[in-house]
Amino acid sequence: MLAGMISVAADAAETPAKVPDFSGLWGKSSIPYQRPLSGQGPLERLKLPSGRPSRNSQAGDYTNPNWKPEAAAAVKRFGELAQTVGAPDPETECWPEAPPYIYKIQETQIIQQPDQILIVYSYSNQIRRIRLNSQHPGHVTPSWYGDSVGHFEGETLVVDTVGIKRGRYSMLDRYGTPFSDAVHLVERFQFIDRMEAEAAMKKHEQEYGRVQVGYAVDPDYKGPSLQVQFTVEDPNMFNAPWSGMVTFRRNIGPWPERICAENASNHGLAEDPDLPKAGKPDF
Repeated sequence: MLAGMISVAADAAETPAKVPDFSGLWGKSSIPYQRPLSGQGPLERLKLPSGRPSRNSQAGDYTNPNWKPEAAAAVKRFGELAQTVGAPDPETECWPEAPPYIYKIQETQIIQQPDQILIVYSYSNQIRRIRLNSQHPGHVTPSWYGDSVGHFEGETLVVDTVGIKRGRYSMLDRYGTPFSDAVHLVERFQFIDRMEAEAAMKKHEQEYGRVQVGYAVDPDYKGPSLQVQFTVEDPNMFNAPWSGMVTFRRNIGPWPERICAENASNHGLAEDPDLPKAGKPDF
């Protein structure tokens, strides 16, 4: 009898944890990244001599000691442009939004399949593909969203991304923080308690003020919420890796069709594009 009990216990211990299914529609508010529970966090908004945050929501704290001189100078210039002609970013210029900047988009759909996970974003039909239980190739060809491979550690999806392509308007956050070819992103997707998610978002909103919400929270949904913790490493731009968090809740609002229109102004960063113009109406 005792031997049988030991056998059953051993079988139970070897049973793998159930892989969670993150599929579905998710929404987040427009707040910046949440701070991690510990360690180096994301860039904060620039504070005035009075200690109050700047009214310019795109002015980042370029004095952050973790930002190396090149990164700090880019953040400073971005904030100055935001107060004058406007600071161009991937969203305003219709460029692909590299992770983690892409978390700025509020509406997201996750499609989980046995061999991959697709993340569809409402803005400009952007899609990320995460290959499961795979490896990066020996030579990674840079792409706008990078080469992402994922695996489950218990109930947590761990995603490793390298090879994120840089463009004229590429950045890591809303403050214009740049990145180099050496950037390395690790994301951890996990479910958290619904009440815990609401408390986290409420606390963050108190710190950043009232935020825009572009999605409809399902009032009848009692299941867990989704939280993504991420860490950015780039020795060319930062003295140490930094982390942030993003919290999502179930979205039942209509999926908006938001297609970016070409911006005809490069704000002095380059020559304005010579867009084709019709000599006469075609209707």
